[in-house]
Amino acid sequence: MAESYDRVRPGPAPEALDWLVPQDCGLAVDVAAGTGLFTRALTGRATQVVAIEPDERMRAVLAQRSPGVRVLAGWGEQMPLPDGCADAVFVSTAWHWLDPGRAVPEIARVLRPGGRLGVVWTSRDRREDWVAELDLLRLPGIDAPARAGTPRTRDDVRARLGKEHSVTLPDGAEFGAAAAASFRFTRTLAVDDVVEWLATNSSFITASAADRAAGLDRCRAALLRQTGGAEVIEMPMRSWCWRVERAGSRVTEKLG
Repeated sequence: MAESYDRVRPGPAPEALDWLVPQDCGLAVDVAAGTGLFTRALTGRATQVVAIEPDERMRAVLAQRSPGVRVLAGWGEQMPLPDGCADAVFVSTAWHWLDPGRAVPEIARVLRPGGRLGVVWTSRDRREDWVAELDLLRLPGIDAPARAGTPRTRDDVRARLGKEHSVTLPDGAEFGAAAAASFRFTRTLAVDDVVEWLATNSSFITASAADRAAGLDRCRAALLRQTGGAEVIEMPMRSWCWRVERAGSRVTEKLG
């Protein structure tokens, strides 16, 4: 799954990186880096890039495909880095995995004063009706009883996405005022690659083999209807971005 994840999942829009990464960025840290899609986008924009990932399988792909990046085992709540060493800490499409009450103070510890916390989510742009419909074709089937909170309309899909693409810092967090922006782009993909990408979603990974196959078949049929039978599709994408600077003062240490 890690190899598939790395091959078909999207990286961020270049404009999102321009907005997120501070000028003259020295050390940038990618937290919950997965297989390194965002990590590799940081190379060339920061003098040094460190990727932190808890999953051994993801970390192996990350290290193999990200030359020049220092790859460490760790979590957003416990980073193996010294105080005040980083100019920026980023979390790409993984904020929901963190415990803000523990991760935000840890990120503040690692950042230098004035350093930036950036959060980004890059995915399909559900403002397009047919793209939002793909979420409704996921498990369970359209006619099956839905679990509590499962979207049943396109507006439900968009509302849930709005909640997921938000950051609330805990009281007393050592950060200033936040800013947000989003950037639209397009991916040209084979329909098979889109289906493989959809299959990396947790709802498919944890489903039975039969339910997974049925859900992916529904998505494939919808994609082919959209293309008129062509095997390549233009997928509307968007990177939603959020950033904030660390306040306060702290003695900094250099990363060895």
